[in-house]
Amino acid sequence: MSDSKYDNHNSFYPVFLTALVAFGQDVPSGPHGCTEGSCYPATGNLLIGRAVNLTASSTCGLDGPEHYCIVSHLQSDKCFKCNSQHRYDPYHHRNSHWIENVIYLMDSNGDHTWWQSVNGEENVSIRLNLEAEFHFTHLIMKFKTFRPAAMIIERSADFGRTWRPYRYFAHNCTKIFPNIPANGLHHINDVICEERYSDIEPSTNGEVIYKVLDPAIHVRDPYSLDIQELLRITNLRINFTKLNTLGDDLLDRRSDVLQKYYYAIYELVVRGSCFCYGHASECAPVPGVNIRESGMIHGRCVCKHNTEGLNCERCRDFHNDLPWRPAEADNPHTCRECNCNSHSNQCHFDMAVYLATGNVSGGVCDDCQHNTMGRNCETCKPFYYKDPLKDIRDPRVCIACDCDPVGSLEGGVCDSHTDPDMGMITGQCRCKVNVKGMRCDDCKEGYYGLSQNDPLGCQPCNCDPRGIIMMGAPCDQISGDCSCKRYVTGRYCNQCLPEYWGLSNDLAGCRPCDCDFGGAMNNRCMMDNGQCDCRRHLIGRQCSEVQPGYFCAPLDYYKYEAEDATGHSPSDTALPVHMVTWTGPGFARVKDGAGLVFTIDNIPYAMEYDIMIRYEPEVLSMCSFCFPRYIQMPRPFCFEPSNRYVVAIRFQRHGVTHRHLTAFILIDSLVLIPKYTELPGFQGNDAEAEHRQEEMVRYMCLDSFMITPMPALAEMSCQCDPQGSLSGECERVGGQCRCKPNVMGRRCDQCAPGTYGFGVNGCTACECHPDGSVSHQCDPVTGQCQCKPGATGRQCSDCQPGQWGFPNCSPCQCNGHTDHCDSRTGECIGCRDYTAGHFCERCVEGFFGNPVLGSGEHCRPCPCPGNPGTDHFNGISCQADHTSNQIICNCQQGYTGSRCDQCAPGYFGNPEQLGGQCRPCQCNDNIDTEDPESCDRSTGQCLKCTHHTVGQSCDQCQHGYYGNALVQDCRRCTCVTAGTIHSACSDGECHCDQQTGACPCRENVSGHNCDQCSPNHWNYGQEQGCEPCGCDPHHALGTHCNMFTGQCHCRSGFGGKQCTECEQFHWGDPRVQCQECNCHPLGSEMAQCDRITGACECREGAAGKRCDECARGYTGDFPKCVQCHPCFQLWDDVVCQIKRDLEHIQFTVEKILESGVTPGADDKRIKELERKLRQVQDLISTEDICFLLSCAINPLVCGGHSSAGANGSCPDSRCGGAGCRDDQGNRVCGGEGCNGTVSTSLTALKHARNVTDSLNSAHEELQGVAKKYAVNVLVLCFAEEGADPESIEKVALQVLSITLPVNRTALDKMVMEIKDSLANLTNIEGIVNQTTHQVSKAKDLLEKAKDAKTVFALKVKTLKNSLRRLKTKPRALLKEQILNIVFTEIAFLLCRSRAEGVKDAANNTKRALDVSKKAINKAAAALKDALNNLNSTRNATTEV
Repeated sequence: MSDSKYDNHNSFYPVFLTALVAFGQDVPSGPHGCTEGSCYPATGNLLIGRAVNLTASSTCGLDGPEHYCIVSHLQSDKCFKCNSQHRYDPYHHRNSHWIENVIYLMDSNGDHTWWQSVNGEENVSIRLNLEAEFHFTHLIMKFKTFRPAAMIIERSADFGRTWRPYRYFAHNCTKIFPNIPANGLHHINDVICEERYSDIEPSTNGEVIYKVLDPAIHVRDPYSLDIQELLRITNLRINFTKLNTLGDDLLDRRSDVLQKYYYAIYELVVRGSCFCYGHASECAPVPGVNIRESGMIHGRCVCKHNTEGLNCERCRDFHNDLPWRPAEADNPHTCRECNCNSHSNQCHFDMAVYLATGNVSGGVCDDCQHNTMGRNCETCKPFYYKDPLKDIRDPRVCIACDCDPVGSLEGGVCDSHTDPDMGMITGQCRCKVNVKGMRCDDCKEGYYGLSQNDPLGCQPCNCDPRGIIMMGAPCDQISGDCSCKRYVTGRYCNQCLPEYWGLSNDLAGCRPCDCDFGGAMNNRCMMDNGQCDCRRHLIGRQCSEVQPGYFCAPLDYYKYEAEDATGHSPSDTALPVHMVTWTGPGFARVKDGAGLVFTIDNIPYAMEYDIMIRYEPEVLSMCSFCFPRYIQMPRPFCFEPSNRYVVAIRFQRHGVTHRHLTAFILIDSLVLIPKYTELPGFQGNDAEAEHRQEEMVRYMCLDSFMITPMPALAEMSCQCDPQGSLSGECERVGGQCRCKPNVMGRRCDQCAPGTYGFGVNGCTACECHPDGSVSHQCDPVTGQCQCKPGATGRQCSDCQPGQWGFPNCSPCQCNGHTDHCDSRTGECIGCRDYTAGHFCERCVEGFFGNPVLGSGEHCRPCPCPGNPGTDHFNGISCQADHTSNQIICNCQQGYTGSRCDQCAPGYFGNPEQLGGQCRPCQCNDNIDTEDPESCDRSTGQCLKCTHHTVGQSCDQCQHGYYGNALVQDCRRCTCVTAGTIHSACSDGECHCDQQTGACPCRENVSGHNCDQCSPNHWNYGQEQGCEPCGCDPHHALGTHCNMFTGQCHCRSGFGGKQCTECEQFHWGDPRVQCQECNCHPLGSEMAQCDRITGACECREGAAGKRCDECARGYTGDFPKCVQCHPCFQLWDDVVCQIKRDLEHIQFTVEKILESGVTPGADDKRIKELERKLRQVQDLISTEDICFLLSCAINPLVCGGHSSAGANGSCPDSRCGGAGCRDDQGNRVCGGEGCNGTVSTSLTALKHARNVTDSLNSAHEELQGVAKKYAVNVLVLCFAEEGADPESIEKVALQVLSITLPVNRTALDKMVMEIKDSLANLTNIEGIVNQTTHQVSKAKDLLEKAKDAKTVFALKVKTLKNSLRRLKTKPRALLKEQILNIVFTEIAFLLCRSRAEGVKDAANNTKRALDVSKKAINKAAAALKDALNNLNSTRNATTEV
């Protein structure tokens, strides 16, 4: 059949994205084919050609003909026959309804064909098994009868191993699929429940359409894995789970009722295409599938883009360099060929490699040839390396390694290629640690002795790097001998040559010892530190330093001062002029022709000495420094030790024969210079001696050469004078001690010229005044200079007494008031006559006048008021006012007045009197001393205190202030009036402790300023002070609270001021537990609930503890609550009255259970009941009763509606009745499916024997009686004018929603037990006879049943009249059928309510109590059976 007939369904499935346009088309991809992007095969009905793959779990007539009926059939024949024992044939088997009939709508004759399930079977599934993966786009089902009330569409992508739902369908999703969302589609892959296609209308030709990709949901990426997975199927299954019925099957499951309820489908369309991931534009049959039906969508893709597989789901062999991907509109994602450099024709894809290359390449070659390896066969195998001269694709590119087995590792493996980053060089062997070379056949630098047994290959040279030559190998690679530097020796070059030390990285390796040839024994030293072998008292590395306390004598050590010589002319005195050039205290002034005699007695060593004279010319000239100032004798002289030598020298001008009387020469000293050529180290003709002699001449070392010619010289100690030297150490050469100021001599034992007073502080300079002294020399002991006439003083720097201004002295000018003045400034010293001043020109303090010589005046005492020096003198000074001719006094502090006879402000006393004084007022500096009235001048009493002080001495802080008045630190009290006692405050100010400032606080108020409650108190500012917090010790975080509110800090979950309540938005007993209110914000007036009960304050229309339900009198889903019809109020009033009655009955039953006595029951009442019981027994035996049972009571007792026929059979009633018998002659009354009272009572009696505690639960079951009153209200509501169907339905649902004290599961179980018991009953009349004496309710039950039936018939008639007016509305027939069922159940309720009266009557006596128990149990069982039917009715009503 052509697919063109399905074009009308395309409107239900618009193209979900341009990129997936092929999914909704019937033709393949566009003209570009598959070269530029994705391509897709044509779509069609996947059922065509797959009839053998389509199965159904239920098909009518497979085992033989079955009858079925059509509810909506308008012809006279409403029932037909289904016979599916053979495949459908339009001519011979037209009643066959196999599942394959749904593939096409009509047969070849144009007649409709369909599939049909077995009658009444609800759980039926249709399954399509595909031979490959397909894209499934949408599903269309056209039903012959009612559409299912509930069904599920499922898919499998693994050929049926696992299933996942596509969509749920139900007329009431919330009830049938409670866990499935029913709030609409939000995401394209949401699994939801849809109610659109599950209504009972239409009764035929109803459609169900499902689209995998809903056009209302935008798909961002149609190639995403989620979308592909959503479309991909291998199996499709449709599960029908619930039939749509008219409700009559709920109470009657007979086959004739179920014949009209089944599933039937005219046509099923499964739209899809071959699933090729965009890599194919056409599909071919799958291998093994030989069907070639026109319009069939085949399952094997004809793959492009180098892909392969049934669905093009993988890349072709050797095309795995890129990951396989579905093709896209602008990118075909063609699989790329692997690059194996012609060394392999196999590869696979590795995602880790692909990611590592930055999504560039992921192909990994397999089974590389020609000794290659690697992802692209781009490297050589181990023991081979790449020939750099050949291309990588050359079959001979890899060459075997050629490694020396002695020095190589890993069996001779080499680097396969060159990689500078990894340090690899192609062909380079892996050498041992100490081996090098391409073949590993040489030792590394610093190693020698290549050996196969050595794991490291070569041994280290162990050359000391400091001692080897760094050029080339440090040692011989065969012997291991090191190449040493110039001054280094040893096998490892780790030793210095003799007379060298300090092995280092220097160019020469070691340094010379350079031992001092005079201080060291020889020129050898320690190799590590260079220490030479020193002579005695010589130290230092080179022995060139002298031990502290010793010194080396210089070459001119043996000198003899000319000042100490004798023999010069007695008339010539020594001239002690000290020159910095030479030594000693001065010179000897020698006349021309005179001589000097030197005594020499300390020769240390016998040898030749040069005699040298040091001198200075007396008259200095420009040429004084042009020639040497010393002269050396022409030849040396040999001196020996232990001898005394006298050397006499005469000095005479050169080249003259007569002496010059005024010619003098200044001789400093005579010096013996030893001949250094005779000293050790200089003697002989060896090279070292000659070298040292040359150095002496070259560097002119004669004046500073340090030498120890003999051991005696090295032992010379410093011997510094402790008074004249700074320390006991001296200079290393010459032994000169460090002298104190103005001290001289090698030992610092004499004063220098021009100083005196040698002592511990050194010497003091004479400082003789050049104008007043004869010379600069002074007495070496007293320091007295030799003064010129008119000069005096130690330094000859003062004038004679009575004079000043040295050196130009003049008489002192002191106006005759003294004879002495300062010798330098001329200021008069010791002025007399009460005078003072530089020249004694003014009066001293306390006197006045003009003491200048010649004025005729003198200094007189000031009258202030007494004279100076007396205890009545109060002034400092005074002066004469020549204008007024008065004496004006300058007063001492505290006094005032022209004569200082009054006290100044701030002082008091009586200065007018002799001995009277002015003393300061004792006001502690708290008055204004400039104010005359600050204190009393006579008594000293303080009058005007300042700084907020008071008191006679201003020694206290005034009222309202505190602090220390003695230091002007009175501060205002800062008391808070709200916390301070009233008596301490007035006019808004409070007084406090005058010392500390502490305020007097009210009770339980604290703080320096009374500004806070004491700890654990609150209510600050009250008359009585603060109150205790009283925080709950268990529910508060502590005992403290807010000072003003008293709010304690509560633990989580608790509240109230003292944490004794539950916190805000909580309720309960805080001693037990606090719970959150959780008041619904839309239904409650406020978030806070009742703190005791937890009940929220609900708004109008809301109810429930949390105000999250619709209130009584309202309907709908909260919060959308709608007020009920006005008839509800009438019903509600009746129910409330019933509730009150039930509560009274419950109270009465409890009293009976407690005492066992029924109130109001006596013997008379019991006898009356016995009489009525006999009457009932009589009635049972009469024909009237038989007629009543057969005609009127049969429907209520046995469930039948006809009496027995002539032969005792009841052909028109399977429930039987009075006189009815079965084929074997057994009596028939009730049975399975019958709701008669006898059947129910018999089963109830059987269960009653197993119940021993029924009375304990009787009061709970009595509450169900309330429903009988609801029937009356229901009838009234229905009969009311203007009642609309919606209101009727709401009220009916409200009645049916009344819960009973037995759950649905228990009722279902009980019903099944009742059915099983009734099915096994055979002797009905025998059972009735056996239990007649127990059925004490007979008479009352029959009478009340008649009354109930009469009343009920009247009300039913009224109700039916009201309902007839509704027949014009839709579904009127269905509602009438449902309401008939409701009315039947109401009749049972009325009968049960009448039966309850039997229990009340039977309880009058203790003897009848057992009978009442059984009756009550029987009634309870009957009630349960009625409730079971009522629940079924409620379900049917809900469906309406």
